[in-house]
Amino acid sequence: MSTAAVSEPTEQNQDTLIGAADDVGHQDWSQYVSFTVADCLYGVEITRVREIKGWSEPTSLPNAPHAMRGVLNLRGVVVPVFDLRCRFGRGNTEVGPSHVVIIVALGERLIGILVDAVSDILTLGPKDILPVPESDKGSNQDFLSGLVSQGDRMVTLLQLEKLFDVDI
Repeated sequence: MSTAAVSEPTEQNQDTLIGAADDVGHQDWSQYVSFTVADCLYGVEITRVREIKGWSEPTSLPNAPHAMRGVLNLRGVVVPVFDLRCRFGRGNTEVGPSHVVIIVALGERLIGILVDAVSDILTLGPKDILPVPESDKGSNQDFLSGLVSQGDRMVTLLQLEKLFDVDI
């Protein structure tokens, strides 16, 4: 059995340790709620999330956008519910018991996003978020804010105000 020698802090390495602690404490950490849609992982800023509800069929509205499933009455507030799978061009979601609606705030407006399941809460530093690679000019990916590596998978971070064309 081997033992490692532990040295007493010196003035020089004590300053280094304090400086390292200060760097960690002052980083701009952000938290994201991650969820799955069509076997892909996505994330939104946790500060936007107001509630996570089990699926209940919304009331459909005539001439609504294709990705809008309808509206819910959330304690007296009418909330439109959007199917993210449909919004991303992957067809309509076949709703099952594990599906949830994440209620998010976009400025003064609340909207619901239908997702397959909530996965995790991610705590990320600026260095954890990778840039979204440029794609061909015909595709609109302005609503993607970054990518995060989580093991062997990637989480795509969304900018909801750009995804739903909301000025905040």
